[in-house]
Amino acid sequence: METSLRFSSESKSLRIHARQKFHLEPDTLSNTLLQVHGEIDTKNGNPSYFALLIRQFLPQLSTRIGVGLQSDKHRKLQYTVRGKKAFELPSSGYFGLNIKGRCDLDKEFNKRKDSGGIELVWSKLNFQRDQDVRLKVGYELFEKVPYLQLKENNWTLNADMKGRWNVRYDL
Repeated sequence: METSLRFSSESKSLRIHARQKFHLEPDTLSNTLLQVHGEIDTKNGNPSYFALLIRQFLPQLSTRIGVGLQSDKHRKLQYTVRGKKAFELPSSGYFGLNIKGRCDLDKEFNKRKDSGGIELVWSKLNFQRDQDVRLKVGYELFEKVPYLQLKENNWTLNADMKGRWNVRYDL
């Protein structure tokens, strides 16, 4: 199980997040997974997020797709569809380009929210001894806002030009 501590400018409370992936074909290293996420808000002790997703990784295309159900802190059930395509830039093994999209639908299949983005990614393993670093600079297409992500080993900082930010520590 993967766990992390999360804090953001929007919630202003510490959240404990857990994620577990289950191979749908347990005896193989299948590229199809059932992924379960859950989150508890430490301010009030209530669940703030829950999701069940079926995710498929297509390594020959460097593509990930997923469909599933999720519920937020308001206990609104919704469906989600997401996809991501990664391109390695041939001039260097350090740079890549990601294109991603997501659509959330309510239980009557009415669209609730779209998101999508394009990201330039720079990754450096062993940037310094035992230190891996990744920098993403992206543009969210539907909100029309630039954002960045800085990841160093277990720490991740996300921020955008609307002043939103969050920090995550992977345990």
